[in-house]
Amino acid sequence: MKNLISTFYILFFTVSILAQNNVREVLTLEKNWKFTKGDLKNAQDISFDDSKWETVVVPHDWAIKGPFDKEIDKQMVAIVQNGEKVPTEKTGRTGALPYIGVGWYRNEFSLPNFNKDKKVILLFEGAMSEPEIFLNGKKIGSRNYGYSYFYFDITEHILANKKNTLAVKLTNKGLSSRWYPGAGLYRNVRIITKNKESIKQWGTFITTPIVTKELAKINVKTKVLGEGLTLVTKILDAQGSLITTNKTSSIYGNEFEQNIAVNNPNLWSPETPYLYTSISQVYKGTILKDEISTRFGIRSIKYEAEKGFSLNGEITKFKGVCLHHDLGPIGAAVNKSAIRRQLRILKDMGVNAIRSAHNMPSLEQLELSDEMGFLFLAESFDEWAKPKVENGYHRFFEEDAEKDIVNLVHATRNHPSIVMWSSGNEVPDQWGSDGAKRAKWLQDIFHREDPTRPVTVGMDQVKATMASGFGALLDIPGLNYRTHLYEEAYESFPQGLILGSETASTVSSRGIYKFPVIEAKMKQYDDFQSSSYDLEACSWSNIPDEDSVLQDDKPWVIGEFVWTGFDYLGETTPYDTKWPSRSSYFGINDLAGLPKDRYYLYRSRWNTKEETLHMLPHWNWEGREGEITPVFVYTSYDSAELFVNGKSMGIQKKNNSSPKNRYRLMWMDVKYEPGTIKVVAFDDEGKVASEKEIKTAGKPYKLILESDQKTLKANGKDLAFVTVSVVDKNGIPCPTATNQLKFKVKGDGMFRAASNGDATSLEMFHVPTMKLFSGKLVVLVQSDEEQGEIDLTVSGKGLKTAKINISTKKY
Repeated sequence: MKNLISTFYILFFTVSILAQNNVREVLTLEKNWKFTKGDLKNAQDISFDDSKWETVVVPHDWAIKGPFDKEIDKQMVAIVQNGEKVPTEKTGRTGALPYIGVGWYRNEFSLPNFNKDKKVILLFEGAMSEPEIFLNGKKIGSRNYGYSYFYFDITEHILANKKNTLAVKLTNKGLSSRWYPGAGLYRNVRIITKNKESIKQWGTFITTPIVTKELAKINVKTKVLGEGLTLVTKILDAQGSLITTNKTSSIYGNEFEQNIAVNNPNLWSPETPYLYTSISQVYKGTILKDEISTRFGIRSIKYEAEKGFSLNGEITKFKGVCLHHDLGPIGAAVNKSAIRRQLRILKDMGVNAIRSAHNMPSLEQLELSDEMGFLFLAESFDEWAKPKVENGYHRFFEEDAEKDIVNLVHATRNHPSIVMWSSGNEVPDQWGSDGAKRAKWLQDIFHREDPTRPVTVGMDQVKATMASGFGALLDIPGLNYRTHLYEEAYESFPQGLILGSETASTVSSRGIYKFPVIEAKMKQYDDFQSSSYDLEACSWSNIPDEDSVLQDDKPWVIGEFVWTGFDYLGETTPYDTKWPSRSSYFGINDLAGLPKDRYYLYRSRWNTKEETLHMLPHWNWEGREGEITPVFVYTSYDSAELFVNGKSMGIQKKNNSSPKNRYRLMWMDVKYEPGTIKVVAFDDEGKVASEKEIKTAGKPYKLILESDQKTLKANGKDLAFVTVSVVDKNGIPCPTATNQLKFKVKGDGMFRAASNGDATSLEMFHVPTMKLFSGKLVVLVQSDEEQGEIDLTVSGKGLKTAKINISTKKY
């Protein structure tokens, strides 16, 4: 009988530090940064003249403005993950953007409330990469991993009542990544001023040993600095009303421990992401010394052999996607509104889980996952001791892996969304006993720092991990692809369950269809696009339907994380030897965030609350008259009838004759003739439930603008994503339009970027002109700090100009 996986029950808190009662102040260094590229001498000195440097706002990605250049990071390599044995020239593998080199950032700050009783922490949430930190001309420390969070106590280096000069040197080497890593201070930099007697940075850890609908027992461990202190913890509900208060002076070493009861708790889940607030106050006698405010969610998780994963006592499958950290046209620079838009799109698709692949997630991504209801698999590394790329993380693994994991866990362990850790992805260390020992060492570190969550690794060398014991020792065996080995792995490994840690890797280009319509691996075309019939994959991967069967039929398969939710910069398979090609084809949504056809294939399975009825391809095929042009329908209904210009092509019904037939309705013998195709879907009783039609469009006539937001926060960083499409005189979308458009923004905002989702486009994102791709593109408009109105005008030669108004408000 299979061994049972340990049961994990936990309540997690999302910590946001507030400045209250002058006991704690947080200064986020966003504005007035000076930046330049180049390996400069003495750039850290206070007297160094940076007046001619570029002034930027952090988070900042110095490389995203381009230009694209095939010579950047051109590599002669054999990609082992792709099964290659002979090196070939790779271009665009890291996005063909100028991220390589040394960059310097400088800023000044003052701390008017600083005195000898204060402690000052300098916190970095991510710096790409190998940061060296200088304060007032002195080096205070360094790190190596560009995705890690880290901080320094800079109290002794602060100049009281004077300006302090902060300088950061970043070094990005070539051959250091397998995708576009971004460049610069791409996540937030904060200065925390507090009393010396205070809560330690990331010192709060909260679990719930007991969670029922009637009662939650909250265990709060709080590490503090100082002696003779008292801790008061207050629990508030979502409306801000006080539920209970707990006070203790009992301390063990430097750690308080409290057990607090919450009656009739609202449990956190993807369907109901209810968040409470905890306020922790540290007193010295009657004097308040420190205070932090914490949002948290109460929930329990459990992993069992044969049964799978349970959330709050209910079996739950991971309907997940993998996400790289870049945000398309704005690059790696963190932007909360851009992440929120991604999660909204995924939520509509029915996604309930995210894997941060293959990097430590941003805190903003975790905060939004808590708020919006996404389970989260937080990943750490893409390399251990053995290299994938010449200048990868393997250079630092032995020295840094433990401290990087400790910081990952301490900084994020209080998020209710995180339900699993990953210590690595497709590491070459999967072979042999040394790799198994490293896997156990890393897993033990995670367990030591957080005994409440299991650990996985994304394994692609499944046979090797069977032989070495690597896969058997993991809490959760994660299989990347290898659908043909699921049964064997399940029988071989003792855990009694399997996670699809990375699945599908189907490739497609939005709105592009190729003929004949057949399944293919590593298929290439002259235009460097992939067919959106969703039948093309890589040599190691597969179409979505093959994973869907395993997810639906095997209770011991606990879910999947599809590669990927959105296209990302770099990793241009199957065109990584071709130019121009500078971004991926794997995304369910393209680089602009526009859904590909595959979006609706997944939605038809995963979004069980809403109807899905989607038909492909488009119906503009001049020159293909009379030729076979198959029609596919992705729908939540089991059967439908197709009509071409009113003539029935017959009824198709989902069946188990093949994975494709189980999840798609396909009319393979349709011949193209201009006009209208219509699908009529039937419910379980055979009655008409829904209809949809696609018409052949005429020439492009006018532009249509649609914004995802009508109102933005007037904070200088909130974004509206405006979808631009073109229609003919009758209002029919023109799916093949490639018109060059221009964008103009007036009022209380600015043009930030544009993207059309074309992986071969070399147009720069930040220039206010771009071609449509498959009839669409997206314009990003950013608010400024003044409340008012933003007007976006989009124009194109021979097209009727379109305008849209977006309001901005102070909140």
